[in-house]
Amino acid sequence: MPDVTEEDRKLIAKLGHFKQLRKVADLLGFLHSAGCARDRAGNRQLHFDDYLLIVLLWMFNPLLDSMRALQRAAELEVVQRRAGIKRFSLGSFSESCRQFDPSMLKQVVEQLSRELYPVGRQERFKDLPGVIELVDGTALRTLRTVVEAMWLPGTDGKDSHRTHAWKLHLNFDVDHHVPASWELTDARGEGDSEEKNVLRRGLKPDHTYVMDRGYAKFTLFNDINRIGSSYVCRVRDNSVLQVEQDRPLNKGDIEARVLSDQIVKMGIASHPSNRPDHPIRLVCVKITPHRKRGKAAGGTSGPPSADGLLRIATNLLDAPAHVIAFLYEYRWTLEVFIRFFKQILGCRHLLSTKRQGIEIQIYAAVICCMLINLTTGRKPTKWMVTLMSLYLAGWASDRDVLRELNKPDNTGIKKRAKDELWKKLGVN
Repeated sequence: MPDVTEEDRKLIAKLGHFKQLRKVADLLGFLHSAGCARDRAGNRQLHFDDYLLIVLLWMFNPLLDSMRALQRAAELEVVQRRAGIKRFSLGSFSESCRQFDPSMLKQVVEQLSRELYPVGRQERFKDLPGVIELVDGTALRTLRTVVEAMWLPGTDGKDSHRTHAWKLHLNFDVDHHVPASWELTDARGEGDSEEKNVLRRGLKPDHTYVMDRGYAKFTLFNDINRIGSSYVCRVRDNSVLQVEQDRPLNKGDIEARVLSDQIVKMGIASHPSNRPDHPIRLVCVKITPHRKRGKAAGGTSGPPSADGLLRIATNLLDAPAHVIAFLYEYRWTLEVFIRFFKQILGCRHLLSTKRQGIEIQIYAAVICCMLINLTTGRKPTKWMVTLMSLYLAGWASDRDVLRELNKPDNTGIKKRAKDELWKKLGVN
């Protein structure tokens, strides 16, 4: 390739590294003997590092849509040579995850995270402090018939099915476009599994947490503020408050449909121990009320805004109001990633229904995202996963990947042009 630059040659070398999955394989050596305490005969064939490489192979190959297809693929000589894995039995694969400790994969994720490329923070967020993390959770389902049976009401008339489901709590790193942390709990939403308590356990200083109204709790706001971090969180429409200061709006705020920017006193009706212990800023944004469709048969999973106002509470007192509004709107990025996580990376289908197996699959999905970031320097989008899958399968060449990666990223330009067109048409 005579027109290839030195930068392209380096990328081609990284692609070759990726093609052999060596980047991960080199980091997994310490896992080989993990979980072998019971193997006194020394005849275990499927080790922890092999298990993870098999899951990664499945994620990077959309054609492998079942465990049996993955098993047959592991018999191919090219697959065995490139991935360094052997043929395995379905029973061994199902049983082996019980012996593995998923938390050991934190070391692999931490090693890869130190090398991640920032994919670019939004220009509007450049003055926001620390790491920006979007926070949410999602339910994980397995075989449909099993789930339907588990989701039947209990004999006591209560939703006892929630004890049988899994919920994944995600903190999404905006700068690197990968999950920063996560935790798997039951789906009861009570005690240790309540989303607010899960977030509270993992709070870190110098972070900005962006949350939906399910996280709106003054004691959580206090904990975030106390640890030296910030929050941006939607609060309920019926929140009781007292306005202490009206702040002026600028042109950017008005264009972003911000109606008011106020310092307020909240928690007036709460017990003194549950009230905010710091100044709270409330930004109200005009929105079009809509019914959130998130359940079967068109049911709604949440009430719409009654008056068409989006109320956003924050302890960021210096950021412009339109930046606060846009930061909350940007939380939708996490919803898109969860969809990508389930449908593109295959986490809608669980290779194992055991907790250890599910956690390993989540770690593998995060490692998959990190590998794409490290190899391409781009966000792990649907097309990027597809392209790298085609590349692994030999249907895309080095030149094809280079041509895609050398295309300019015009996402922001296109969005601004679209917004300007809507303004000219008089549509807000």
